[in-house]
Order: sequence, then structure tokens, then C-alpha cells
Amino acid sequence: MLHRRRWLEVIAGLGAASQFRAIAAGSSFSTVVQPNVDRMFKSPGPNPNGLQATDEGLWIYDQGTNRVALVRYDDGKVLREFATDTDKGSGITWDGTALWIASTYNRLLVRIDPRNGETLKKFASPGSGIVKWGPRSAHPNPTGAHGLEWREGELYVANPPSATIYVLNPVDGRVLRSYPAPGVRPHGVGWDPDGSLWCTESIYRSFFKMDRKNGHISKQAMLPPLAPEVDGIVQVPHGMTVWNRQFWFSVAETGEVYRTPLPL
Repeated sequence: MLHRRRWLEVIAGLGAASQFRAIAAGSSFSTVVQPNVDRMFKSPGPNPNGLQATDEGLWIYDQGTNRVALVRYDDGKVLREFATDTDKGSGITWDGTALWIASTYNRLLVRIDPRNGETLKKFASPGSGIVKWGPRSAHPNPTGAHGLEWREGELYVANPPSATIYVLNPVDGRVLRSYPAPGVRPHGVGWDPDGSLWCTESIYRSFFKMDRKNGHISKQAMLPPLAPEVDGIVQVPHGMTVWNRQFWFSVAETGEVYRTPLPL
């Protein structure tokens, strides 16, 4: 999160949106600023850090409590909630049968039962290490994966320490391919209707559209300069998923869930 004045200074210092593009990646791509952000509801936990949209509802992983909740889209009412054997995780996804959680602080990827949170499988998160933003004193210990997604039997993992997106074999955790993530703080990931992968970059307050095979970036969707804002602080996106042509994202510091439309 950023204080309003500080965020305006950042914008002024960077100048045009094209300079954001130059920072985010070496390739050329279009940038749009989102037209609006809608606050949807307060998360059932204090620090929502992972989201996954499903037909049944919105799954939310809370980093503060290590609990998972399934909630309704319209009002956030809890349909199911349980504890997990994870450590301050940052991402969640659904493989059609079970849930996966990026257990960030013990650097594991954990598959769990969606009825009760029982651990079904776990293996090491690739690319673990020290993150590249902020003072070392604020991030002294190695951490692991953040955003997770599932597609055609493959597990997609956004990892901040290595600033990389990995595509894994979910049977044994083997890396099938990888490519650079946008920026240095990749977080939530989600699918565009055309099959492209969207990746949140929290520091840039942006979502980047990427080719899921090679990581080529084709679009950057930036949140409005001063939205969402809570008590004079401009918030940054953490967990993210896509539902009905909308980005749904969480703010871990305030416990709120928002949505903003996918760009055309």
C-alpha cells in the first residue's frame, strides 16, 4: 500500500505509462488504465492473499489465519471454511477435484481436500529465495510461490523471489517450462477467455496479459491512480482471479475484495 501523496510522486516521477512498460519488460505492449474499481465485500479473514474463481463460488485463502473460505460472489457470504496445514500462503487454485495452495513461508505447494483442508500432497516450490523489493531487513528469510493457476493438467506458479512463472507437472512438481514474470513482485494469476494468462504485479498495481506458452506480454492493465484508496492510502492488488470478464483481486492489508473489468 502507498500513501496518496507518495503514489502521486511515483506517478510524476515515472511520467507516462510507457515508462512503466519499459520497467516491466523489455518488449513492447499496449497499456490501458482501468476505468473503475468496485469494492465487493470484506473477506472473512483479515489478510486475503489468494483468490480462485469457480462455478461454486470464490475461494479465498487468508495469509493471516492459514484458512480457506468459499464465498458467494454477490455478498461474500461464507459457504464453507476450514483450516489448512500451510504457512502464510499467497495463492490458491482449483484443479477440478482439489485445491492447491502456495504455502509461501515454508516454500511448499500443497494440494488439499476442498471439503476439510486435509493435505493430500506437497512438494517444494521452485525458485524460492529472497524477494527483490524493499530493505533486506523487511524480508530477511527466503520465501516461495504466490499466484497459482491450473490449465490442462499443468500447474502455473508465479514466484516473486525469482521473478519467474513456472509451469509444473503436478504429479511430481517437475518444472516443464518457465519464463520471466512481469516486474519483481508477481502475485495472483488468472485466465483470460482467449486462453492467455494474466499476472498481477503488485508494485506496478497492474495486471499483465501473457502468452501462457512463452510468457510474451501483450497488454498491461493498470489500476486507476487513486483507486482503490482506504483512509488516504492507495492499495495494491495481491490475490487475483478472473470471473465473468472481471478481475477479482484482494488487498491483504485491508481484508477487502474488489473487481474491475477485463480490458477489451
